[in-house]
Amino acid sequence: MLYSNFVTAFVWYKFYCTYDMDKSVLAGIWGLVSGSALVIGALIGYYINVSQRVVAGIMSFGSGVLISALSFNLMDEAYKAGGFDSTAIGFIAGSVVYTIANIYISKKGAKHRKRSGSQQHSEDSTKGSGMAIAVGSLLDGIPESIVIGISLISNAKVSFVAVIAIFLSNIPEGLSSSAGMKKAGRTSKYVFLVWTSIALICGLASFCGFAVFSHFSPEIIAATTAVAAGAILTMLADTMIPEAYEFAHQYTGVITVIGFLTAYIINKQSF
Repeated sequence: MLYSNFVTAFVWYKFYCTYDMDKSVLAGIWGLVSGSALVIGALIGYYINVSQRVVAGIMSFGSGVLISALSFNLMDEAYKAGGFDSTAIGFIAGSVVYTIANIYISKKGAKHRKRSGSQQHSEDSTKGSGMAIAVGSLLDGIPESIVIGISLISNAKVSFVAVIAIFLSNIPEGLSSSAGMKKAGRTSKYVFLVWTSIALICGLASFCGFAVFSHFSPEIIAATTAVAAGAILTMLADTMIPEAYEFAHQYTGVITVIGFLTAYIINKQSF
């Protein structure tokens, strides 16, 4: 299934870059492609009994992929477009905004939304935690999706590296969180409604990323890209890496490095 999705994504990439298509629609399609990995991960996590150590390893790999993408794509592009001031301000602002929002939804029951173990709150134990988890997952996904749309503003093609990086990192996110949701007693209907909705909103966020920000100056676009990068890095440090280390332990570092290297190699290839 994973291989076929990559093949489909690559065929779409070649097709839509050959024919003239409205870039906002193209951005939405690629946001949907990357967001669909959440549903794939949720299917695996809910129906296949994957050990927590394997989940932790996948989370480590996904973390490395995202760190590489935000280092060599997001921050670099933001710096080239808007300079150091816009990039630095946006980067810190993204981290602060994400942290404030994350603290709020964590108090509502979404603190362990990416955990595959029994840490997630059930609706019976914490009323409203289900909605908080959905909002938290949306909070994690929107910055990544906006970046996809923004990447089309200054380029003829979408940043295929960003799409691959986000796709690869979304699989362990959906996998880990859905496994935890199942253990918290949430139904398959709830789990897949959440992840399908988030995948669709990711497509919409990418659409808006291009449609809205294409009218702004390079400095604002750079700051927005940096905001997304700051939010993503903070999300990794607060949620994905702690989950990975809890079960992968000393192997977390080397698996993260492999993920980083994978994205770095993809970044240096020409598609």
